Amino acid sequence: MNKDKKIAVYCASSTQIEDCYFQDARKLGQLMAEQNITLVNGAGNMGLMAESANGCLKNGGKAIGVIPTFMIKEGWCHNSMTEIIETADMHERQAKMAEITDGGIFLPGGCGTFAEMMELITWKQLGIYLKPIILLNTNGYYDSLLNTLNQAVSQNFMRPVHADIWKVAPTPEEALRMALETPLWDTSIRRFAKI
Repeated sequence: MNKDKKIAVYCASSTQIEDCYFQDARKLGQLMAEQNITLVNGAGNMGLMAESANGCLKNGGKAIGVIPTFMIKEGWCHNSMTEIIETADMHERQAKMAEITDGGIFLPGGCGTFAEMMELITWKQLGIYLKPIILLNTNGYYDSLLNTLNQAVSQNFMRPVHADIWKVAPTPEEALRMALETPLWDTSIRRFAKI
């Protein structure tokens, strides 16, 4: 049923993090393989990027990596991916991942993950990205960020309707369910883009 589905998984490349984050990344990859959903990520060979891809690949799934040329030259590319899509730069990578997938799940990450998340949230607010955005809140990692986003709503930097742009999941199972079941954003929401 899900064989043509592709979900982008955004996450950290850091290796110096608690094991609970690796467990959830691995589990999400495994669940995607079991449900015949292609995992798409940044093709990193370390941290949660590698762990999520490995969880998928080791369980018979497909994993597509989208990675800029300079990262390949640095030796950062996961060479066991089912397919590698090479891009000219980070901007092209972000656009390609958004284009070829049916939604995005954000595992914990650093500045790169935050940047990707904020760009997708902005695109969705503007009605140019309509797909599900799911935050996998392992170990309460995104609590502070969610407080900031909710403050933006409560202080009228965003409209209340914009709080529906993202969904928050406590487990990999729930994150994947939300990514598959959350309806597409309505382009008519664009009229609410400005306050």
